[in-house]
Amino acid sequence: MFWGRTMNSKLSLAVMLLFILLVSGCSGKIAEEAATKVKVDTDKPRIDLTVPQLPVIKDFMPNMNFVPRSETPTHIVLHFISNAAVNPEDPFLYEEIRNIFIEYDVAPHYMIDRQGQIYYLMPETRRARHAGKGGLFDFPDYNDRLNNHSIGIELMAVGTEEEMLTMLTAEQYQKISTEHFGYTDEQYKALNQLLDDILSRNKQIKKDRKHIIGHNEYAPDRKVDPGILFDWSEIKF
Repeated sequence: MFWGRTMNSKLSLAVMLLFILLVSGCSGKIAEEAATKVKVDTDKPRIDLTVPQLPVIKDFMPNMNFVPRSETPTHIVLHFISNAAVNPEDPFLYEEIRNIFIEYDVAPHYMIDRQGQIYYLMPETRRARHAGKGGLFDFPDYNDRLNNHSIGIELMAVGTEEEMLTMLTAEQYQKISTEHFGYTDEQYKALNQLLDDILSRNKQIKKDRKHIIGHNEYAPDRKVDPGILFDWSEIKF
């Protein structure tokens, strides 16, 4: 009887050890699978919230000596642009307008063409040369320094004859098709989307007329854009 009990004890011990080994092996496998799953999850691409989160054509200007921005943006400045002085019949060719920026060593951060396509020309983290000299009554510290505190957006458009006289002659203006005057519905739609996108990561820019302004409001003695043909009521303030 003693021998039988000993054999039973040894058999029970062996079964218990086998059970422990099986459980340990399963646990290890489960832990390994869990670790593998966690690793896959962390390998997912991360969204860079410092860049536009809507469809744009990225085409950075070649002159990247525009210095990194040290101040927080608080304003957005709207402009109009065309090549009507040289090509009044077809004033909105992208490459021609881009060459104007290169020639004069200026650039906005974004440009919107007549079809609403957004061109991403300069990182928001850099100080673009788009505003120049001027002043804002409510922001006296910004005199001649709005580039430091703003994001510039150009829209392809032609203003009124009076607004364009500093850029081209009356004869040249008459060659421009009326379809090129003012702004398109596609541009207003794209502009509203771009504004919302910019404001989502630049919390100091308020969505009001004090912080989203025209170039003419900053430099009224020398600039007219975006001009009287720009319908501010189209902006969803």
